[in-house]
Amino acid sequence: MSKALELTFAAELDQPIRYIERTRSYYLGLGYENPYIWAHYLEAPFTPLQKPLNQSVIGLITTAVPYDPAKGPQGPGAPYNATAKFYQPYQNPLDTDLDLRIAHVGIDRQNANMEDSDCWFPFAAAKQAVQSGRVKALSPNFYGLPTNRSQRHTLEIDAPLILDMLHVDKVDVAVLIPNCPICHQSQSLLARYLEVNGISTVVMGAAKDIVEYCGVPRFLFSDFPLGNAAAKPHDPSSQVLNFELALRLLESAFMPRTTVQSPLIWSADPSWKLDYSNLERLSAQEISRLRKEAEQARITARELRVKSVGG
Repeated sequence: MSKALELTFAAELDQPIRYIERTRSYYLGLGYENPYIWAHYLEAPFTPLQKPLNQSVIGLITTAVPYDPAKGPQGPGAPYNATAKFYQPYQNPLDTDLDLRIAHVGIDRQNANMEDSDCWFPFAAAKQAVQSGRVKALSPNFYGLPTNRSQRHTLEIDAPLILDMLHVDKVDVAVLIPNCPICHQSQSLLARYLEVNGISTVVMGAAKDIVEYCGVPRFLFSDFPLGNAAAKPHDPSSQVLNFELALRLLESAFMPRTTVQSPLIWSADPSWKLDYSNLERLSAQEISRLRKEAEQARITARELRVKSVGG
């Protein structure tokens, strides 16, 4: 057999991480006995593009949050920071200096880059698409969606607020970029809601099982660590490629549940996929520490939520 015909299999672990299974095992191991029930639909809505992209206004929707120095460590290497979480949808102008952080969500801190925001918010690539005439314009604002474990709250409270913001800004198409596992579910639920209400969407994500389990119209999957779903760090070519793939998916999909996988590879060594929320790689002492941290984070988040609602 010629070398051209030889089978060269990838390593068995080099497949999309099963985040639903991984997080369920993780929290059971920490002592939480009621596994989270992930959103799951058999059908997905679908709104075809109403006009070409070069005549469309695009809105970027993130689960990142503007940096607030009063809320503790949020930069590269920062631990999980529940204090920096937000609980109400927001919009901020795109024509200001952007400093979006992801320390408030459960990203892959061992492998994802927390320095280059283009990894989780493809603003530079989106601006380039406008400058080249690929799309008509970006909306004047970008939009922040809270990472809410309550699926009902996302659909009944957060999603309508985001929709109203998009309508005011005359957005035709939305690009949604999640970060953590719950982020992927929240953004998937929002994508479904927007499609029902006439806005075409594409999710740029890294948690394939969560997004496809929920069921969205269009999904660009990058096999990257959580928190870096948009691009590889300090790699403008990967930013441009992935954003262009998202745009092409908006144009080419003719039915819901259309998934396209980016050809980009995070690392030649796929062992990074074994790190995230994997109790098998942790000592008993580390598990005990994580259990205490998770409980404290839960308490902090609950207190902040109460204050947010009360305010």
